[in-house]
Amino acid sequence: MRRSARKPLKIGLLFVLVATAAISATAFTAANTVPASNAGDGSAVISGYTITAVGYTINATNPQNLDAVNFTISPATAGTVRAQVQNAGSWYNCTNTAGAVSCATTAPQATVLAADQLTVVATD
Repeated sequence: MRRSARKPLKIGLLFVLVATAAISATAFTAANTVPASNAGDGSAVISGYTITAVGYTINATNPQNLDAVNFTISPATAGTVRAQVQNAGSWYNCTNTAGAVSCATTAPQATVLAADQLTVVATD
């Protein structure tokens, strides 16, 4: 008879230990704080720019040097514009004033002979 009296006591003790462990684990997880954050997914069309009215300015003293390239860009809202006048050549910073773009090609000095293409990169 003693064996049957201890069995319910052991089961009761085991239940109390499991319940205590579960409550303790809940208390620890409730203390965690996570700041709010955002996540998202979306898409939009990437459209290009239209370059027109391209013109070049040669150096007044040495006409073999190319001092600037000028063109219009549409849409005129391009914030950053860079140009290259030679394949694998230097990239030049440009100034966009309401769609009228001017790029000084003097540092390093571009030459008319080496100018073989006009590549324009623009971003909003």
